[in-house]
Parts: sequence; C-alpha cells; structure tokens
Amino acid sequence: MLSLIPAPRQLNLLALLACIAAMAGALYLQHVDGLEPCPLCIFQRIGVIAAALILLIATLHGPQRTGVRIYGALTGLAAIAGGAVSIRHIWLQNLPPDQVPSCILPLDYMLETLPLWDVLSQVLSGTAQCAEVTWTFLGLSIAEGTLIAFICFTLFGVMQLVRKVD
Repeated sequence: MLSLIPAPRQLNLLALLACIAAMAGALYLQHVDGLEPCPLCIFQRIGVIAAALILLIATLHGPQRTGVRIYGALTGLAAIAGGAVSIRHIWLQNLPPDQVPSCILPLDYMLETLPLWDVLSQVLSGTAQCAEVTWTFLGLSIAEGTLIAFICFTLFGVMQLVRKVD
C-alpha cells in the first residue's frame, strides 16, 4: 500500500531546509536590511538552530521506528521552547508603551559577566528593544512569523511521533 506521507528521512530534510530558510531570512534582515536582533530574537534563532541540528542528524542518520519518534520528539521540544520565546516576544510587542520593560545591558556583555541563569532571566524579561515592531510581512511581525514556523515544526515533530513507520 502506498503512503501519501514521504519517508521520514525526506521529511526531515524538508524541515531542515525550512530551518535553513528561516535562518537565511533572519540573517538577510540583519546584514542586508540592517535590522539588529533583540535578545529575544537571538533566543528564537537558537530555537531554530537547535531544531535544524536535530533535523540534520536525523536526516544523516535515517533512523527506523524508535529513532524517528525520538528525533520527532526532540524537534518538537526545540520548537516548543522557541515558540515559548516567540509568545513572550509577541506579548511584549503588544504591551501599552508605559508598561514596556526598560533596556538591559548588551547580551554579549551579560554573557561575559553574569551567570547563565541571570542572563536567561534578564533576557526573557524582555527589553524596550524587544517591544518594537520594526518590520512586518503580511501584517505579521518577525516574532509572529517565527511563532508560526515553530508551530509548524511542533506539528511536524508530533506527526513524526505518531506516524506508522515500516
């Protein structure tokens, strides 16, 4: 019986290409359009990169039943973590101006001088820079578009978890 769903390795490759496209878009906006990423944007990039690394390993490995599920779960977890950061970012972007958090130290400086837990705490609290919407596409901010991508990666991971693999 023919399956309408491509083989796991092919799907992992397609999802990996989507991650690469997302990162290429982010780097284009940064280096060509001059949009500097805020700390929450950087953490969302880490989520995309984590999913991409998992998908790259899954593509190269070409696992069977259990491996497909493990890689699917890991991809879903990376996407859920990135999506949580996106949700926080979107929330900050929709705050009234008088409720926006103040600025924090630059991320590279914090990473050099503070414990990792303190850096995470400060970054996830957001900044005034994170609340700015400086670019939109089809009415969506970058954080909103990234959330859609993370939802798709989460659904992909769930699909890999529940699919029947021969």
